[in-house]
Amino acid sequence: MSVRLEPILEATRQRVERCRRELSEYELEGRIELGREGRPFSEALSRPGTSVIAEYKRRSPSAGTLREGVSVRDMSIAYERGGAATLSILTEEEHFGGSLDDLREALAVTDLPVLRKDFTIDRYQLLEAKAAGADAVLLVVGALAPEQLADLYAEARELDLDALVEVHDRRELEVALEIDADVVGINNRDLTDFSVDVLRTFDLLADVPAGKTVVSESGIFERGQIEELELVGIDAVLVGETLMRAADPEAAVRELARTEEPTQA
Repeated sequence: MSVRLEPILEATRQRVERCRRELSEYELEGRIELGREGRPFSEALSRPGTSVIAEYKRRSPSAGTLREGVSVRDMSIAYERGGAATLSILTEEEHFGGSLDDLREALAVTDLPVLRKDFTIDRYQLLEAKAAGADAVLLVVGALAPEQLADLYAEARELDLDALVEVHDRRELEVALEIDADVVGINNRDLTDFSVDVLRTFDLLADVPAGKTVVSESGIFERGQIEELELVGIDAVLVGETLMRAADPEAAVRELARTEEPTQA
């Protein structure tokens, strides 16, 4: 377990227990809309070309506040207009400044599949995500025991939630493959010191069997990187800080995704 990751996980445990006292798991299950099909997150990432997962996050432990005065609503609309395949919304509160309200606000204005990006360590969080309308959740291998990961992955599938299973070294990749994860995220950020190296994706990709959807996360800031990743078979990239800091987020997504501007009516 990363020393830097543990405070985030402890804050997550405390938040989950607080929420569970306020709203029981049974009551939360009752808020899930039965029969509602999620938007196809994993399918959106496997379309031709390299898909862009555009992320909204208010701040991060390594970079601090990313942008002041911009709403989830406006950024989500800009991301969709720019050609993002899916959205990622940070909902962790204490260290990233997010919330489930951010997730709901994004879902209200976009037709794209939406990932609830948080440190999922408890079934309660899966129920929260489903009740809020999320289409996918993040499972960080480095934050979970293998048994926990397997249980949460199975629970997510039962709830019709896709899962982005994130790894950052070979041992974690082996664990992800043991549960037969469909979507594997390779985090280029080292969780021990928060340094970023996109070569991590190239290094680990050789060990990913054919048929998996692979996402490269962190350190993506220009189209040239995406073209290099596309050549080795990456299906998607997750981009957060670059888009959050962009003067024109819509244009920034369009440049990364190489999409055309929408035709004016």
